[in-house]
Amino acid sequence: MPEELKIVRALADIFGGGRDLRIGIGDDCAEIGVSKNALLVAADQVIENIHYDSRTAAYAAGQKLLLRNVSDVAAMGGTPRWAVLTVAVGKHDAQYVLDFCRGVAGAGKQWGVTVVGGDTAALPQAGCVATLTILGEASSSGSVTRSGARAGDFLYVTGKIGGSFASGRHLDFTPRLKEGRFLADHRLASAMLDVSDGLLLDASRLAQASGVALEIEPEKVPLHADASAPGAWSDGEDYELLFTSPKPLETVWPEDFAPLCRWGRCVEGDGELLNPGGSRFICGKLGYEH
Repeated sequence: MPEELKIVRALADIFGGGRDLRIGIGDDCAEIGVSKNALLVAADQVIENIHYDSRTAAYAAGQKLLLRNVSDVAAMGGTPRWAVLTVAVGKHDAQYVLDFCRGVAGAGKQWGVTVVGGDTAALPQAGCVATLTILGEASSSGSVTRSGARAGDFLYVTGKIGGSFASGRHLDFTPRLKEGRFLADHRLASAMLDVSDGLLLDASRLAQASGVALEIEPEKVPLHADASAPGAWSDGEDYELLFTSPKPLETVWPEDFAPLCRWGRCVEGDGELLNPGGSRFICGKLGYEH
């Protein structure tokens, strides 16, 4: 979808906010105050032949849908708990729907998410469109949003990137829940999101939300063996955590976590991506625009 950021900003004005809404449209999850606790809410979808191709098994497609939502909760530093699922298909039989739902349930069991309701429907054409709304608990230390980065903060990413869709890794990946919770619980991350639409595009979104510029060195980011730069920087579907921190984290990062890479820093600016030294970073494609 063209001009996605402009549309998201407009939707924030259209829908406004409620009395208990703490974090609204624009982050990976909304945060709603419920008594003394806070509830994280997010929705994501998969569409056949966009998020997965028609050769993909229904189980794997359902699994991906649940994992994508868990990754959103990880990006806020929260804990996923419940979900509501809708599945609409055309020219797929009941077995396909059941297998899709088993994929959602299987991934949910692994990550502590219970599907508590939903709906099914028929499409007038071939394909599958499924949406999952996930609910989770925010960290008691507060959620990490995209808008907290400040000049002087360091820029990090977890794991490796690149080639996720071509390799099939986008169907079965590890959401960085424990890493996100660690960063939120210890108040180590100033801003965070997950890398779903491309490392560079998501970095620019963090910079724009925070009102800073980023001096970046993407060549430092580890790539999967089947990926190559600069394509990997814009591939998307990596579901790693991209975040900023006011302090260096290499010495406090637990050994059993996903590897950590420092690949930039925040400077004064307004959403720009820069080379070290301040010249504008030039790249043909930043990532996938919905």
